[in-house]
Amino acid sequence: MAKIVALAAYFYQAAVAFGLLVVVAHWLAPADYSAYSLFISISQFAAIFCFEWIRFACSRFYPGLPGSEAAERAALKREFAACALLCIAAACVAIPFGVPWPVALVGSLVAILQGASDLHLTMLRFRQEFRSFSRLQGSRATILALGTLGGALVYPTFLATVGGLLAGYVVYTLLAIAISRSGAGVSEGRFDAAVVRKHFVYGSVAAGASVVGLLAPLGLKSILTAALGAGGAAGALLALDLLQRPFVLIVSALQAIQYPDVVSLFDRDGETAALRTRLGAYYSLLTGFTLMTAAGIFALLQPVGLFVIAPALRSGFLDAAPFVVGLSVCRALTLNMLPTPAHLRHRLRSIFLLSAVDCLFLNGCALVAGALIGPASASLMVGAMVGALLAMLYGVRVLMTLPFDFVWQPVAFAAIGLAIPVLATSGFGHALWLSVTIGIVGGAAFCVAGLYSYFIRLFRSPVALENEML
Repeated sequence: MAKIVALAAYFYQAAVAFGLLVVVAHWLAPADYSAYSLFISISQFAAIFCFEWIRFACSRFYPGLPGSEAAERAALKREFAACALLCIAAACVAIPFGVPWPVALVGSLVAILQGASDLHLTMLRFRQEFRSFSRLQGSRATILALGTLGGALVYPTFLATVGGLLAGYVVYTLLAIAISRSGAGVSEGRFDAAVVRKHFVYGSVAAGASVVGLLAPLGLKSILTAALGAGGAAGALLALDLLQRPFVLIVSALQAIQYPDVVSLFDRDGETAALRTRLGAYYSLLTGFTLMTAAGIFALLQPVGLFVIAPALRSGFLDAAPFVVGLSVCRALTLNMLPTPAHLRHRLRSIFLLSAVDCLFLNGCALVAGALIGPASASLMVGAMVGALLAMLYGVRVLMTLPFDFVWQPVAFAAIGLAIPVLATSGFGHALWLSVTIGIVGGAAFCVAGLYSYFIRLFRSPVALENEML
């Protein structure tokens, strides 16, 4: 039950973030909102650049084998402190280059507190403290939103708004210290340079692969803009911005809840029959829920495109959207599920190579399709989807290096649930609402059957209850 609540906390955080964005955009003047948007992007990048490698190391090595948690904790604390000092130093260096000192100071502090909160929540997840995690995850989203809105309400300027955000982070940090009992039962370990080296080697490669994964859609956006122009590419860019988000959300949430069990079992028992079962269930959940997400998007794609998207962007959006959904399915699995054996076994080259292959194939095939078929949003996205599929096929080789017992039935139901709205799109031009109804009802029926199959096979069986899958 605690894991289900933790899963819901991710969706709550996403909903609050979306609502906050809408409200702040209405309250601030256009220039102040542009500055706020740029500040958020830069502070998030700073947090990722400085601290993401520590979070990756935590997700793989913490708490570790019995007796090692104190040493792991000590290393993580010292690593974070060192990177926080580097973040402050970078902010000081930016001041002579024209960045106002209040902005540099607030930006560095926001990046540090964001990195600290992300690391702390990761430690809670991997210690299996899901109740504390859920409370703090939801509290962070609420407190940061209230702080940001409070700053904008008191004085609707950029600096007041980000000052409210910083105040929210300070309040959340105090709350996290009060709620979490992170030090309970664990003595403070001594500094161990070998542990730090282990963290840095693995964490830097994993974080580098993550950055390469982020560069892939950025390269695709550049190709679209160069080939179609800023105006012609706008619809396809909107499809990329909107339709990738649900996949990132659902995969990240499932991975956050299920992956700690996989790591713990692998480190404790090695490659056993229990691990095969756990991996198969984990892979099945990621695959099935990714397909169900695609089914839901496809079922509503045309009505949303016709009645929600601005008329000037509608044509480009509808041309690109089906292929964006396809490449999003492939990339969600390629970047999150397929490298799992490499992460468990510390195969660093495979981790980075898979991200690089995804980036190169995605953009390379888009360029080839544009040259062979012509520069249009549909042709470029077809090429990108083919590239994502080829990268996924390459990643399957990495996945197969560690045996697993895949749970097929719910995934088969989810695949049929996706196929029905995809096939129903052929009738949109003639009978829109009939096709939409067929897609929604048929897709929902098979997706519900898939969910019920998961419940019976994974969550209700004695083995599943014993392992506490959820």
